[in-house]
Amino acid sequence: MNFKKFKRQFEHELTDNILNYWVNEVYDPQRKMFIGKISNDGDKFPDAPLSAVFITRIMWTFSAAYRIYPTGLHKKMADEAFRILLENFWDQENGGIYWSVLPNGKPVDRKKQFYAEAFFVYALSEYYLAFQDEKAKQIATSMFMLIEKYAFDTEFGGYLEATTFDWKETDDQRLSPKDLDVKKTMNTHLHILEAYTNLYRIYKDESLKQQLEQLIHIFIDKIVDRKTGHLILFFDRDWTVRSEIDSYGHDIEFTWLLCEAAAMLGDVGIIDKAEQIALEFSDVSLKEGFAKCSGLYYEKDDGRLMEEFHWWPQAESVVGFFNSWQFSKDDKYLQQTINSWEFIQKNIIVKKKGEWFWAVDSNLKVINNDKINAWKAPYHNGRMCLEMMRRIENVVGV
Repeated sequence: MNFKKFKRQFEHELTDNILNYWVNEVYDPQRKMFIGKISNDGDKFPDAPLSAVFITRIMWTFSAAYRIYPTGLHKKMADEAFRILLENFWDQENGGIYWSVLPNGKPVDRKKQFYAEAFFVYALSEYYLAFQDEKAKQIATSMFMLIEKYAFDTEFGGYLEATTFDWKETDDQRLSPKDLDVKKTMNTHLHILEAYTNLYRIYKDESLKQQLEQLIHIFIDKIVDRKTGHLILFFDRDWTVRSEIDSYGHDIEFTWLLCEAAAMLGDVGIIDKAEQIALEFSDVSLKEGFAKCSGLYYEKDDGRLMEEFHWWPQAESVVGFFNSWQFSKDDKYLQQTINSWEFIQKNIIVKKKGEWFWAVDSNLKVINNDKINAWKAPYHNGRMCLEMMRRIENVVGV
């Protein structure tokens, strides 16, 4: 394996194909605003609503990129995302950020979805790591306190999904129309775990450490199904299971985020358990989740396989299997990393115009979804490149 060449491929993909696209095509310098929707054909919709998920992921990506490539352009993109969040999304009266707004700052949906609040913490922490901005750190720690005050369930443990803009109970908990309207989900817990892990890098607070540890145990005790090797996705408040959906992308993304959180705590027992679960999940994904073309399926709902290959599970597959290879040294995981990356290069990357397609179908034909929208930011693919560059350097020193 030529790791030096392997690393260069990710460097090229990140800088030349992904980040350049976002600088040149998604950021509008005249309006000083990111464009919230771009079609596969390149049609731009500058008046499309902006989601908090979209802007926080841009802020995280360019902050993380700056830590490796400290250019003024990367800083500007991170700065602009931070400014937009404070000017357009931040609730001046109640704290926290709205779910979505128009480019002029008028709120579209003011609810406080803790999935988005967690991404704000994730982005703020990364921004501080890149630029040592004390304001970002202060807001990140304040957001941690707001999440703990309004989302943490003191009776059953874990975190609730959403509140109204003023932190009151809401009738609609859903992240998106396709999701179940339930009190707790795997997805929100996964990204709070991710956010708290990053926050702990800059804020060595004992209460944060305790909550990060309880999140790991919530996953191990409630969300991980060791019998099937899949995550359980939807729950009532008391952790009654409400779904039979297997999400292959989340399964493999979870493996490395769990290991990262465990490593951040530094508890050898938790690290060992995290690595054991990561290998179990990786093995199930290898057995169940891949087509012959090496694409990772999107999900299976009540036994019915959704035979589509979305961009983000492919990206998470590259990192997840490399992570399993790092501590197991079992070459089947490294081979799947290589296979997944080759699948992405052949079928998902938009070679001439930049960025990635949303998905291809079972015949490997492009699904005509948006190239850029409220959910499609440079986070999964950009992070894949950054993680692989860092991990290859740590493993082989190139």
